[in-house]
Amino acid sequence: MLLDVHELVDDSPVPSGARWTLAEPGRQLDANLIHLPAGRRVDTHTEPDLDVVLVVVAGGGTAGTPDGEQALADGNVVWLPRGSTRNITAGNRGLSYLTIHRRRPGLQIRKRPGQ
Repeated sequence: MLLDVHELVDDSPVPSGARWTLAEPGRQLDANLIHLPAGRRVDTHTEPDLDVVLVVVAGGGTAGTPDGEQALADGNVVWLPRGSTRNITAGNRGLSYLTIHRRRPGLQIRKRPGQ
């Protein structure tokens, strides 16, 4: 077992940001437990390379997409496909969610093609 998300979510007052990050060596996935206090927001961005699964573990809010606002509530599982544009806003009780996606490769210095 890696953690009990309820222990981290129930820790008040909870600051904004990552409350936990998967850091086990040799992993093929990245995962983060993110908390946003009431009214805080992750600004609009596009994830060009990775599909992301978002699991709401406490609170609620909205996910803004090109198709409009989608309500987020405790227990919801959301798929955010690669290339999608989104933002996330916490509701009046705040929002805690787990993100899971394929591990990003580390930066590598390579020769340019044709050199």
